[in-house]
Amino acid sequence: MLLFLKSIRSKSVNHQNDQNHDHQDQLEFKSYSCRDATTTCSSSTCVSLTVWRKSLIFCCKGFTVIGSDGNLVYRVDNYAGRRDQTILMDGSGKPILTICRHKNLKLVDNNWFIYEGEVLGEHDYTTSTKTSSSRKKPIFCVKKQMKILQSNINVLAHVYYHGISNKRYSYIIEGSYANRTCKVLDAKSRNVVAEIRKKQAVAGGATFGLEVFVLDVMPGFDSGFAMAMVLLLDQMFS
Repeated sequence: MLLFLKSIRSKSVNHQNDQNHDHQDQLEFKSYSCRDATTTCSSSTCVSLTVWRKSLIFCCKGFTVIGSDGNLVYRVDNYAGRRDQTILMDGSGKPILTICRHKNLKLVDNNWFIYEGEVLGEHDYTTSTKTSSSRKKPIFCVKKQMKILQSNINVLAHVYYHGISNKRYSYIIEGSYANRTCKVLDAKSRNVVAEIRKKQAVAGGATFGLEVFVLDVMPGFDSGFAMAMVLLLDQMFS
């Protein structure tokens, strides 16, 4: 797997009209990220990220991800008209991964492709390649598990390395995204490599609900890829 984890310093969003709004949101969310009363892993064993289901840019839908040090690590800003494509960026706005939904003539489209960096232009999702001169193959394909076809109702999706042509999946996603209780497991070892859990508030503190939650990433697993799993689950089950 390609490693995308970098040491990223927090930078403000470069939108002059929304500068005051964005700054207020960042201060508010940084205070949220420090209020976790309980945790399932320590900083010495895994990376713990606080995920806010909100963009820092006004009039955009997206996500804001804060590290344990209070700095902006990842962000997603979805503008209107890009429903089938989501770009995960680092804190400075550099594209890390692009998630594209598979389009075909079936009534149910349950496949998503993950590409490294930013993908521009139209795609031939049947062959998983770009139709422009600059072709790019997907790193992973994620297939939503249809409930009527599975015996284990806890399984949400399967993750295939190098696209849909690979018949053996590499990771399994189980749990309930609606309840923010999900685990990403290695298909071979069944070890948990990432986990989504509710963020607990201190006694008498803020109630976070489902909009703010925690993403724990185990050692050796890329946090950017783990965040891509969060974005996919949000598209599949929101």
